Parts: sequence; structure tokens; C-alpha cells
Amino acid sequence: MVRLFVALRPPPAIRALLADAMDGVPQARWQDDDQLHLTLRFIGEVDRPVAEDVAAALGQVHAPLPTVRISGVGVFDRRGRVDTLWAGVSPHDALAHLHRKVDQACVRAGLPPESRAYQPHVTLARLPGSAGRAPEIDGWRAVHAGLSSEPFAMPHLILYQSHLGHGGASYEPVMRWPLGTGG
Repeated sequence: MVRLFVALRPPPAIRALLADAMDGVPQARWQDDDQLHLTLRFIGEVDRPVAEDVAAALGQVHAPLPTVRISGVGVFDRRGRVDTLWAGVSPHDALAHLHRKVDQACVRAGLPPESRAYQPHVTLARLPGSAGRAPEIDGWRAVHAGLSSEPFAMPHLILYQSHLGHGGASYEPVMRWPLGTGG
């Protein structure tokens, strides 16, 4: 079995901007540079033949090159406790269009359609349950509320394999396809 997801990778200057925002929350497990990405579709654990079908279907995705910018920060929570700190990405239209195309490719490969609403973001940190109500989270949000960047492109659709370990997940690019061809 392999654990997969489909994502876009911000360019180095944008990853450096994001890294500058990664501090000030005790117990946060900040992402390292290799982990910074914008997920289009989480696939999860699949066997090798399904992974190969997914890769073949993703190779048929043609979409315009999305040009976006970093736009603020936010949090995700579970049961009233913050578990993720993230940077927002806008505008959403091109990313939502690409997300739908990726989801359709995954369905053609035999996966169920995505059931969650799509919210484009780059995860900056994961938080253990014990930190989920820390006052530093509100402070971090206030300090970085205006986080923004110049417009940038993410020219490749990337299929990643996720390896879970004691220190968190590591991500390995498995295949990459250029964007900017058709719609």
C-alpha cells in the first residue's frame, strides 16, 4: 500500500515567506521546506495497481496554469481545538477548477469523489491536542493576518507519496505533470 496526495508546490521565494511566519506558537510542529505544498486532493492509502491508475488518469489532466498569491492565515480545528495553522491562497477560482479536474481524474481511476469542501491553503504547522486552545494561537493569527505575497505560479501538478514516521510525515514527489495546457 502507498499513501498518496496530489498537490502544487510554491516556488522557493514563497516558501521562504511562509517559513518567516513559522514561529511563536509553543508545541507547534512547523512544516519544513520539503513539506510546504498546496493539496488539491488527498488520496490516502491505495494498492500499487490503483496508484498506477491514478497516475495515468492524472497524466490526462489539462488545465490552465494557476496564478495565485498568499492571502492571510487561518486555522482548522477539531472538536473546538485548533490542530492546524495555515496560510491562505487566493483567488480560489483557478484552484477550485483544477481541484475538480483532479478529483474527476481520481474518480476515473476508481476512487470515490472528494466529499469535503475544498479550501485552498498551505499548512504551516500541526498542533497536538494539548496546544489547541493556547492563547499564542490568537496572537499568531493577529501578527500574521496580513501575510501576503506577489502573484506567483505553480507550474506542475505533483503526485506525492506520504511516509508517516515518529517525527511526522515526509513527502516524496512520485510524478509531475506540467500545467498550462488547455482548460
